[in-house]
Amino acid sequence: MQHRALGRTGIDVSVLCLGTMTFGWTAAEEPSFRIMSAALDGGIDFFDTADIYSRWSSDSYAGKTEEIVGRWLAEDRSRRDKIVLATKVRGQMSDDESDQGLSRAHILKSIEGSLRRLQTDRIDLYQSHWFDESVKQEETLRVYEELIQSGKVRALGNSNFSNAQLRESLDVARALGVHRYECVQPHYNLVERGGFEREVRATCLAESIGVIPYSPLAGGFLTGKYHRGSAAPPGSRGEGSRRIAGYMADARNFDLLERIAALAAQKGASVTRVALSWVMNAPAITSAIVGANTVEQLHDALGAADVSLTAEERAELDRLSSHTT
Repeated sequence: MQHRALGRTGIDVSVLCLGTMTFGWTAAEEPSFRIMSAALDGGIDFFDTADIYSRWSSDSYAGKTEEIVGRWLAEDRSRRDKIVLATKVRGQMSDDESDQGLSRAHILKSIEGSLRRLQTDRIDLYQSHWFDESVKQEETLRVYEELIQSGKVRALGNSNFSNAQLRESLDVARALGVHRYECVQPHYNLVERGGFEREVRATCLAESIGVIPYSPLAGGFLTGKYHRGSAAPPGSRGEGSRRIAGYMADARNFDLLERIAALAAQKGASVTRVALSWVMNAPAITSAIVGANTVEQLHDALGAADVSLTAEERAELDRLSSHTT
């Protein structure tokens, strides 16, 4: 598994990152343990989670995913030093509407909760899950600096920030003389290119900021199980998903999918692997976050590290997906 530098953090990470959002939601604890072990065995040493996972599920709660990851780490204490562990803060953690945000008080409370649930003494990459309009960035970055100085956090990142919000954060960190965000986590794939490519990518390249996109397979749309003229497969994530319904409503997305499938057949690979390879090797990308409900799904994703696209093949996929920029 290839490794790349995560921005200017001094941390190297695998080009695939294990996303854990399914753990405690669509994947129970035992299969989640198997997926994490298979990921580590397969060369993935970068795991991403969030304190809010999986509060949205009626039979789960905020912090459940971190607890599962923590129990897996506790099974073999040597695992902690083998992985780069990332989590996030910002979401509402309870029915108390004040129990959220990027304020000093909430971050100090949240970091302790994450450390306890993950059964660790440090977070390698601590990320603002999304922007908080109610808190000045000075307050957020100052408390993050305290966490870095205390050894509880190694590096900072953000997710879902606009380019203006990212650039403001860089200016504030520079003015305060504190650590800045060294990594961004955008929504990015072949059918959702515009949000990242229009502005954020240029900032990341200019500032040497790491990029770890989530949903590189567009919620499963780019796995090969969706076909022109057919409904979403029963039991798939696409059932009832307005986002995937939107993808399916645009015939150009099926032109793209059919070309990906043809390339996959030529290379003896899966559609998943070709779509992931495009993301992993796009400009500015450090590591693509992949999730799984089963070890088999994870193994399919792992194979993307062995798929190479020529410049001509990349250019063709760029052209076919240009309507998403």
